[in-house]
Amino acid sequence: MMRTYHCFWLLFWAGQPHHTLLTPLSKRTSGFPEKGKVLVLSGNTRQDLHRSKRSWMWNQFFLLEEYTGTDYQYVGKLHSDQDKGDGSLKYILSGDGAGDLFIINENTGDIQATKRLDREEKPVYILRAQAINRRTGRPVEPESEFIIKIHDINDNEPMFTKDVYNASIPEMSDVGTFVVQVTATDADDPTYGNSAKVVYSILQGQPYFSVESETGIIKTALLNMDRENREQYQVVIQAKDMGGQMGGLSGTTTVNITLTDVNDNPPHFPQSTYQFRVPESTPPDSPVGRIKANDADVDENAEIEYSITEGDGYDMFGITTDKDTQEGIITVKKALDFESKNLYILKVEATNTHVDPRFLYLGPFKDSATVRIQVEDVDEPPVFSRPAYIMEVKEDVPINTVIGTVTAQDPDAAKNPVKYSVDRHTDMDRVFNINSGNGSIFTSKPLDRETLLWHNITVIAAEINNPKQSSRVPVFIKVLDVNDNAPEFAMFYETFVCENAKAEQLIQTLSAVDKDDSYSGHQFSFSLAPEAATTSNFTLQDNRDNTAGIFTRKNRYNRHEMSTYFLPVIISDNDYPIQSSTETVTIRVCACDHRGKMLSCNAEALIHPTGLSTGALIAILLCIIILLVTVVLFAALRRQRKKEPLIISKEDIRDNIVSYNDEGGGEEDTQAFDIGTLRNPEAIDDNKFRRDIVPETLFMPQRTATVRDNTDVRDFINQRLKENDIDPTAPPYDSLATYAYEGNGSVAESLSSLESVTTDGDQDYDYLSDWGPRFKKLADMYGAMDSDKDS
Repeated sequence: MMRTYHCFWLLFWAGQPHHTLLTPLSKRTSGFPEKGKVLVLSGNTRQDLHRSKRSWMWNQFFLLEEYTGTDYQYVGKLHSDQDKGDGSLKYILSGDGAGDLFIINENTGDIQATKRLDREEKPVYILRAQAINRRTGRPVEPESEFIIKIHDINDNEPMFTKDVYNASIPEMSDVGTFVVQVTATDADDPTYGNSAKVVYSILQGQPYFSVESETGIIKTALLNMDRENREQYQVVIQAKDMGGQMGGLSGTTTVNITLTDVNDNPPHFPQSTYQFRVPESTPPDSPVGRIKANDADVDENAEIEYSITEGDGYDMFGITTDKDTQEGIITVKKALDFESKNLYILKVEATNTHVDPRFLYLGPFKDSATVRIQVEDVDEPPVFSRPAYIMEVKEDVPINTVIGTVTAQDPDAAKNPVKYSVDRHTDMDRVFNINSGNGSIFTSKPLDRETLLWHNITVIAAEINNPKQSSRVPVFIKVLDVNDNAPEFAMFYETFVCENAKAEQLIQTLSAVDKDDSYSGHQFSFSLAPEAATTSNFTLQDNRDNTAGIFTRKNRYNRHEMSTYFLPVIISDNDYPIQSSTETVTIRVCACDHRGKMLSCNAEALIHPTGLSTGALIAILLCIIILLVTVVLFAALRRQRKKEPLIISKEDIRDNIVSYNDEGGGEEDTQAFDIGTLRNPEAIDDNKFRRDIVPETLFMPQRTATVRDNTDVRDFINQRLKENDIDPTAPPYDSLATYAYEGNGSVAESLSSLESVTTDGDQDYDYLSDWGPRFKKLADMYGAMDSDKDS
């Protein structure tokens, strides 16, 4: 059934010069317009105004999305009451998508959509329509705005916010425990139909979990799910629109659910008895073995604390927990002894440290096991009866006196014999020795308490059958004192007495010391020696407090008669045996003033007992200064006399020596210098002068007759030397000429070729081949020369 509603545009344009009426014509089918609406522009009055239903607005067009037809989709029609049908009016369209997405027939006013529309991209289009006169181009109607709404269809499936959800819950949770909430959204219009109404359901994961259809909340559906049986679950949730009805679109998501651990499993030993073996030599705190109780839980729920609850080795062994492996480490607490006890039985308990009270009904969260530890016998070193020995010996005991005995035994069942020795690193002077069989220590050198009070030595006990098994013990030997040292003055006493001294005048107080040790305190007695008791000019008074005083016996002393007195004093102790010594006090006679102050004495040592006089020091200082001045002057004179040589050479012996440092070419060089002139004196030019110095006179040198028969170079040189010695015209300079004459003492005769220049005779060099390999090169060279001559 078609209903036509008439509506005037007068509602909006009451103030305009023309009153128009838009009449939307619509045909409804199931709530949607089939052919669209017609907007009519007319001049009718108010009696044509009718009330329209609230669900329909006169200025709206409705269009279905996702149109699949081949033709353009018809939207509606615009019509003006000014249109006479003669084509004088022209309809134009502007706004969203005008001319592209929406087109209008300018003659008829029909509006069409040229493309498929998607509500999810744009749900509403706002356009404006107007009718104008073709000839004048002026509008005959005011511009009118209308809306095209896109009606939704169910073309979008629900989409979850996540592709995969991850959740976790504690194991053993109650039914209905919240796990996670999933959410799916639908892009369709939620205000139109059920296209966007989503319903959740579970496709995979039953009977362990369930999901609320409207909220997407996943909960547990099975009681007492145990992580130790299964830890991971994968649940597939479906979201379907159209309220879950047939034909609705759907989407799915995956939820990975992990059961977290709780402490619902007690520890358990895999075996009831454990056995270990440990050598008796194992030191304390050393591990014996490891045990482990299994716990199906993880992390802190599997942490275990081990303890020893019972057994005869409770105080011999301990157990600790390895936090990384959760193992119990059994360790030795005290030293073991196979001979005393070789088997220990322990009861070890393993307990969870974090117990959940909710699962106490499952039983006690602990377990126990028995541990048997067998102690193995090892060859142990000897053991001394004491950890250390202290002995005493008097310092006056004779050599080889036994001062004590050490005892050591082999703790093994074999009871191997033991031998003793002294570690010489602790007794470098070999003061003590030990009997290797019975361990008795005796002296081997005299002792002196005053030199060394304590002797700390080390005794070694080793098995005779196995010397590597040895042990050591310290022995502290204290040397006891005996009265073997006489008392003596505490210091060197040298005093003086004034010449004007009076009788019974105190001039010096004496004291003594004793190196010996007195348990009751030292008690010294002083007296003059018998030879001085009656003849001495001084007296001695014992004060009975280990001191004594020296007094004058007469009035006045004369230093010219006696300048120094030596007073012998006997000092004795009261120990047994009594020791005494005689000490000497030096007394000098000095000149004093009336107050007893010393002015001068005959001995300078009284004033400078340990030094030199001032005069001696000044004399020594002057000698040192004179010696230094002498050395400086000598060095200065030597520097002035030293002159720079005229010619610098390694062989210079005088200032006029000229060194040419010219080296010839060897024996093969016959052009460098003809030494034949030395063999031919006649070849010497007598008119040649010396070129190394300037002669003072031009006198011709006088020469003696040449010895023609001189065939030896040495004779020639001696002759020339003699000529120069007797030549009065020779300048006062020395000239050194080195001829390097070999002499004629060799049995092989001369190897030089000096004579080859002046002699025409050929020489035979075949004998060089007989001299050995060292002369082979020389023999080949001269042999080749002979061959050249022959050729």
